[in-house]
Amino acid sequence: MPEPWEEQITDFQKCILLKIFRPEKLMFAFKNYVRTHMGQFYVDSQTVTMELIYKDTDSRTPLIFILSTGADPTEALYKFAKDMDFLERLGTISLGQGQEQKALNLIKDSNVSGDWVLLQNCHLSQNFMPMLERAVMGFADNEEMNDSFRLFLTSTPTDFFPVAVL
Repeated sequence: MPEPWEEQITDFQKCILLKIFRPEKLMFAFKNYVRTHMGQFYVDSQTVTMELIYKDTDSRTPLIFILSTGADPTEALYKFAKDMDFLERLGTISLGQGQEQKALNLIKDSNVSGDWVLLQNCHLSQNFMPMLERAVMGFADNEEMNDSFRLFLTSTPTDFFPVAVL
């Protein structure tokens, strides 16, 4: 900030100004704000393994990987599936280009057989999201659901992702 503003406004007010003039820099500013006012612990990435993540999953709740630049959990999931002896039972569909019905059929078949499903790039299929939401909401009433079934989803942050699935 140019003088005399550097000393006259708070760090939070600086973030507000960034939001107005340079919104693309806001995430970096918030990270610095949290580091300065709360501590480094709150901005450091925590090491998470698929084993730890899997312990918190169940057959009726999908696991959503939010994608960011340079981060793709697919290889880690494939390795984990191999370690768990599920690689041959992991069905993968990259959404988009008319894959919606195929994805719904895979979910329906897999939740009875106990296989795993990975739906990649949910952000590319906005029209599919209401169908996915209905399918996931139906898990609660499905008496045939196999306990080993898992639904994994990948998506970039979007405003149309169903809140009920989140």
